[in-house]
Amino acid sequence: MNSAIFKIAAQAMAAQSVRLNTVTSNLANADSVAGTPENAYHARQPVFMTTEVDAGRGLNGVGVQQIAETGPEPQKQYMPGHPMADPDGYVYASNVNTVEEMVNMVSTARSYQNMVEVMNTTKELMLRTLNMGSNS
Repeated sequence: MNSAIFKIAAQAMAAQSVRLNTVTSNLANADSVAGTPENAYHARQPVFMTTEVDAGRGLNGVGVQQIAETGPEPQKQYMPGHPMADPDGYVYASNVNTVEEMVNMVSTARSYQNMVEVMNTTKELMLRTLNMGSNS
């Protein structure tokens, strides 16, 4: 059972790591523009899925199924002097909402830290259990 706890926590930490990398990519591209809506950067979010850790005990973890593009269509901005402007003078800005991404980053960091605490608490309880026998 204890190894399953570590496996579940490790999977959750890996999933949160992917989530944090996605947030970082979104923030890095928040101010980018393109000459067409199709080439504009679209915000991305990981899609999580349940993974089986121990079928006999009904224990499940989490994994990343895919990274999906999300949000509204890129914003059309009139910038006739921009080198990437289309023939009508428009560029297309990414659809990244920086406030939402910052909130997502804080949430991700907290979730990751919670899994670190789960692992540390489990380890500490296991060590205390082992030491109970040696103190007799």
